[in-house]
Amino acid sequence: MTLYDIKPKFQSLLRPGLKWLYQKGVTANQVTLAALIGSLLVGVILTLFPDPALFLLLPFFLFFRMALNAIDGMLAREYNQQSRLGALLNEVGDVVSDAALYLPFAFLPSASPILVVVFVLLAVLTEFCGVLAQTIGSPRGYSGPLGKSDRALLLGAFGLCIFIWPESQSYSVWVFTIASLLLIWTSVNRCRNALKQGI
Repeated sequence: MTLYDIKPKFQSLLRPGLKWLYQKGVTANQVTLAALIGSLLVGVILTLFPDPALFLLLPFFLFFRMALNAIDGMLAREYNQQSRLGALLNEVGDVVSDAALYLPFAFLPSASPILVVVFVLLAVLTEFCGVLAQTIGSPRGYSGPLGKSDRALLLGAFGLCIFIWPESQSYSVWVFTIASLLLIWTSVNRCRNALKQGI
């Protein structure tokens, strides 16, 4: 079970604004780039100013980014905007955005920078395993337990905790250790599912 499973319901909530965006000339690739640029800006702010108060940005922006990610896919599918460039932007943008938004946790006083970096690298691995499925004739893998949306929920909640209760930074080692183990499990699941579906 992963948050990806409720994506259709989330998309239905966004659909009323989709036609308006299309009529305004907004394209799927523009939305993808907006999510990437926004992620980089938030990441730079949190890196340069690792103040617990600023980590309130994280849950709000991660939700906004989740909406943008859903919108770009809907624009691409429903308004014939699918392209090879869009596919590349989507995959690369997700990985770069994750790194930009999660690496700032390494600069918090109670953090273990090595664990945060390991977490980010494992997040990249999970997405690589998901894309790798396509090379053996299986659908792109999105299985959990810690897919992109699940990571956003976990670290968005942790960012909110840091804002409300700065002392919660002391749990950073536990959060990133458990999250890293879940990412390893996710990578294994995606590879196993790819092999099953590719038969």
